[in-house]
Amino acid sequence: MRNRWDRLFKSVSVDTPEPSFDLMMNQWLLYQTLVCRVFARCGLYQSSGAYGFRDQLQDVMALVDVEPALARKHIVESASHQFDMGDVLHWWHPPSGRGVRTHCSDDLLWLPYVTAHYVEVTGDSSIFDEKIPFLTGDPLGSQEENRYTLYEPTPRAYTLFEHCKRALNRGISSSGEHDLLLIGSGDWNDGMDRVGVRGRGESIWLSWFAIAVIESFTALHEQWPEKLPVSVWRDRAKELTLAIEEFGWDGKWYRRAFDDDGNPWGSSQCQECRIDSIAQSWATLSGAADSKRAAQALHAAQCELVDEKNSVVRLLWPPFDATMRDPGYIKAYPPGIRENGGQYSHAAVWLAWALARQGNGDGAMHLFKMLNPIEHSLNKKDMETYQVEPYVMAGDIGGVGPHAGRGGWSWYTGSSAWAYRLGIEAILGIKYKGKFIYINPCIPTSWHGYNATL
Repeated sequence: MRNRWDRLFKSVSVDTPEPSFDLMMNQWLLYQTLVCRVFARCGLYQSSGAYGFRDQLQDVMALVDVEPALARKHIVESASHQFDMGDVLHWWHPPSGRGVRTHCSDDLLWLPYVTAHYVEVTGDSSIFDEKIPFLTGDPLGSQEENRYTLYEPTPRAYTLFEHCKRALNRGISSSGEHDLLLIGSGDWNDGMDRVGVRGRGESIWLSWFAIAVIESFTALHEQWPEKLPVSVWRDRAKELTLAIEEFGWDGKWYRRAFDDDGNPWGSSQCQECRIDSIAQSWATLSGAADSKRAAQALHAAQCELVDEKNSVVRLLWPPFDATMRDPGYIKAYPPGIRENGGQYSHAAVWLAWALARQGNGDGAMHLFKMLNPIEHSLNKKDMETYQVEPYVMAGDIGGVGPHAGRGGWSWYTGSSAWAYRLGIEAILGIKYKGKFIYINPCIPTSWHGYNATL
């Protein structure tokens, strides 16, 4: 076991002018991701032991270049929890596989997205040929929120490519009043589970993400086992881009969603949730947004959401509190706690990555330091404010007094895997593609360089 950890931690070893960055990159982020998120699926704040479809798929993206066999095994396992109609179990418990079918709109799209990442990094396109059965079962009714049970597999097994194809087709097929994808019972933000409760609410973030999935998956079309025309999917990406630019732009940033009545969230018209982070970050990460608007949106996110005083990168602002509108259970959190106006570290990593994508190494590293638990624990005063472990990522940090700067949901957070990738891929610029390594750093201007052993 010791040899395994030594091999894992030495797979990529970095030496930079930021010691706290090096500590997290050389040991703690990978350790947290593998031990807590992948092996145990358990932590102080989360003790279910379940697999989340979108959750662990994102986690293994950080392991593709250091534990590719484990990443491949998990992708295949996830596909076995997909229905023949393309949708998936939101989460399931081993060993029985009993789980919950929902109307959550983004889960299924992570399968083609993560599979494409695996193939791009490893060059192993044989994963597309893996044979896996689907699950069967009556689809959810329009008034049925979810169904938890044990679902039976199909008698026949299908290729992973077929699984990805059905997921993508299902994931991009919906359309609302503004020609955007329907949010269902929540997209990445489960707490917004009543924005589209009547089946008409739309998600701007989901539409950006779907564009990114289409781009990453179709970029591999020459390695597909089937030669399909990619134009249909790429045309859909163009349609979604046009719809976002027409209906999603709010003047200084991108709106987050439209509810069932067609009213926007994440808009200057809103008293609460005036701006939301992930609609701004994925405008850049999708590569599809108008470049001037994308830059303006990121600038707005920095101005509106980054709280320098408390070292917090808020998910949205202002928090839900007195509004009569009902976005969902997110409003049950006190203002400034978790998704409701606090830092949700997963999303904060995406914002930092978007800054790196735009060439802003200073901004990306600045947010990384705000995310880094070591930087919240440098003295007694800071530690007494932060109050959680100084060596693992916290899932959230309070954004409003009296809890401003206080960490929560440590260990069990998908932000550890994303933070590792932010450091290696986005800031240090180290990317594996098959047999090749590409290095295109976006480091702070104060750095003269860095050393890495691969």
